[in-house]
Amino acid sequence: MATSTAALQTTSFTGAEFAEQMPNARLILSDEPQMESPEHYEQLALLTTSLNWNWRDRQGFFIGANLSIYYDRSELLRRKFCGPDFFLVKDVEPAKRNSWVVWEEGGRYPDLIIEILSDSTAKTDRVDKKQLYQNIFRTPEYFWFHPYTLEFQGFQLSKKLIYEPITDTNGMKWSNALQMYLGIHTNKLRFYSQDGNLIPTPAESAEIERKRAEALAAKLQELGIDPTSISS
Repeated sequence: MATSTAALQTTSFTGAEFAEQMPNARLILSDEPQMESPEHYEQLALLTTSLNWNWRDRQGFFIGANLSIYYDRSELLRRKFCGPDFFLVKDVEPAKRNSWVVWEEGGRYPDLIIEILSDSTAKTDRVDKKQLYQNIFRTPEYFWFHPYTLEFQGFQLSKKLIYEPITDTNGMKWSNALQMYLGIHTNKLRFYSQDGNLIPTPAESAEIERKRAEALAAKLQELGIDPTSISS
């Protein structure tokens, strides 16, 4: 079969020339595989929903969940990218994105990355991705957590630009990027406030409010006051 001139021209592009043809690289879709198990999905959902809920009144941040990061414009043809399970970028436009394209974001890389380990990815997450996040991304903080073994590690980029372990504080690890702790609660990785209180999900917040309302109603009844007679 004859090859068209257009096809020859396309295949002769360098990565940089190919990138120049794209009017908006933010349109590049994420290309990450599905999470490996329901436990991995649940863990990722806990992290994203609890942080989004806690920061619901804040502006200017982006949370990526199993989303591709394209970081080398000259290597687009080779599809050179990386997809952390969870990442946070602060002080950016809070727009919806199909992927995170570094050169379209002013050269910004994540401020924090969390990988959820599995037996098939653990070696890559502990070695290859750690080196990538340290040497190329220069991401200030990197954590990983295994939902089955409960292995939990955290690293902070030092002044020498190498990852050093984050020490435990009462079983939790402090994140400067979040101004929160990370720790394990009922076999799940969770966020904690500076005071050590669990950061709730929306559902957990609703349950807390329900119990608080029930306790208040019971107290009013003890005092002989009909709770329904008090306007909210």
